[in-house]
Amino acid sequence: MRLPSQIALLLLIVTLAGCTPRTSDLPAESERAVQPAATPPTGSAGYPWWNDTVFYQIFVRSFHDSDGDGVGDLAGLIERLDYLNDGDPTTTSDLGVTGIWLMPIHPSPSYHGYDVTDYYAINPQYGTLEQFRQLISEAHRRGMRVMIDFVLNHTSDRHPWFQASRDPASPYRDWYVWAPRGEAPGPRWRVANSGFYYGYFTDQMPDLNYHNPEVTEAMYEVARFWLQEVGVDGLRLDAAKYLLEEGSVYQNAESTYAWYRDFRSFYKAVKPEALTVAEVWDQVNPASVAAYTQGDQLDLAFNFRLAEVMLTAARTGRAEALQRTMLSDSTMFRPLQFATFLANHDQSRAISRLQNRIANAQVAAALLLTAPGVPFIYYGEEIGMTGVQQTGDRQMRTPMQWSAEQNAGFTTGRPWFPPNADYATGRNVADQRGDPTSLLSSYRELIRLRNEHVALRVGQPILLETGHPAVYALLRADATETLLIVINLGSEPVGEYALDVATGPLAGSYQLVALLAPGEGATLQATAQGGVAAYRPLAELPPQQAMIWQLQPQK
Repeated sequence: MRLPSQIALLLLIVTLAGCTPRTSDLPAESERAVQPAATPPTGSAGYPWWNDTVFYQIFVRSFHDSDGDGVGDLAGLIERLDYLNDGDPTTTSDLGVTGIWLMPIHPSPSYHGYDVTDYYAINPQYGTLEQFRQLISEAHRRGMRVMIDFVLNHTSDRHPWFQASRDPASPYRDWYVWAPRGEAPGPRWRVANSGFYYGYFTDQMPDLNYHNPEVTEAMYEVARFWLQEVGVDGLRLDAAKYLLEEGSVYQNAESTYAWYRDFRSFYKAVKPEALTVAEVWDQVNPASVAAYTQGDQLDLAFNFRLAEVMLTAARTGRAEALQRTMLSDSTMFRPLQFATFLANHDQSRAISRLQNRIANAQVAAALLLTAPGVPFIYYGEEIGMTGVQQTGDRQMRTPMQWSAEQNAGFTTGRPWFPPNADYATGRNVADQRGDPTSLLSSYRELIRLRNEHVALRVGQPILLETGHPAVYALLRADATETLLIVINLGSEPVGEYALDVATGPLAGSYQLVALLAPGEGATLQATAQGGVAAYRPLAELPPQQAMIWQLQPQK
């Protein structure tokens, strides 16, 4: 990295923006040096720390407004941290998540923030860099890691880099993908006075040209700033598969994989324990998703197909496709190194795809939080917030529903977007917090169990045959404990079922101790091959209920 020229580059950027340099954004030369790589900390059973983590995805604009201007902000998020995790493991009123992912927090002309104009600043509607550092400190004090969205594929068309690149003579011209005036080279090319530029998503989001090493150097510096100087714990890489173009190949190009291999060497040297999570949206071919976590590239990738299959299983009450997907994905990804979720900010909300039924949502929560991988929960999912994608994305990003008070307790002013009308009829935190049958209580209990039981976090998954299309079952086993998870996905009790697996880690007989079940299960006798044969923990499985037992060896 050519450090002196990089400082000059930052000075040029702020000059182009029409403002004076922020000295706080320009670290001293000695501070900018990348420190030697250290051995990163590990979590349970030698896995990375993120396998011990339950993440919560937050759209700051919609989470909590502290000053009444109708826009959520960092101060409001800090006020609500105790809801996520109060730092006291003996309490049960908090949700219990141990990581948060913040959607874009940088200055942007849009409401969503995915078109950045300054990678070194905080959106002034949200607060200041000082407040963000306070957020990190408060989250860490409560045992929560913090990761941010890293929008690296494209910038805003108002970014100073792009404004300068409009001039064919500018040194920034090659920071974006330009073609001369004439006939457009193909789809997604946008017209400008000085030629066509490539923007995969919109004309307001021109793609950066990562074939230019100066662009790579600049974005490396952005990553280093947030990881090393500000102290975030990880980066979620937006639109990861579109980074480099190779002729007519606009996604999953070989040069994109090569770029991430180099990027991994860089960010692991800056902060060995840093986490990267790739957004590679593909619900059909998970191999293309898993490819980004192979060969020393990125740490995790969101498993979009598994998310869709879990929702389908919870909606239809049938387990076959889920069983098949779990089996295939356990071999496709590196062990436990994928991110699981039900829905995110680009999709209709989970409960809206589950026929708006709480029981379906409780089943989906159980599938998510007992599955292998690293779970992510979209804000409001735990209380059943609804939202259907229509002409835009705002319907899936509405204000958090804290109470039945005006504006759902989100703001004392006029909200930037109206909250869902159902906030006053039980779909809010305050009304669900004390109800043991609520969706919120289900999430709290499942997260608590995952936090307390290492096998739910890093135990190897062993899928069981069940003999019934509505019954899903697996073992999660590590060196210290084995858990049996059985979920009746259907709306009717099931009596005709039997659990089987030819081989496994079991030996001898076990007493089943209920962690989340209507009672202790029948004694389990392992087969000579360590498996299970024709086993029935209960005579009848209650409808749409998850059951978790700890297998305690009998002497």
